[in-house]
Amino acid sequence: MGKGDKKTRRGKIILGSFGNTHPKKSKVRKEKRNKAKAKAEVK
Repeated sequence: MGKGDKKTRRGKIILGSFGNTHPKKSKVRKEKRNKAKAKAEVK
């Protein structure tokens, strides 16, 4: 297990693949971040 292991988070990051342990950034997460930024700028 480690950098060459496709099933581990570190291995997925090194190999550049995505899955349950290393998900892609979803649209929902991006929208939440943008809303938080907008809220912070208003204050």
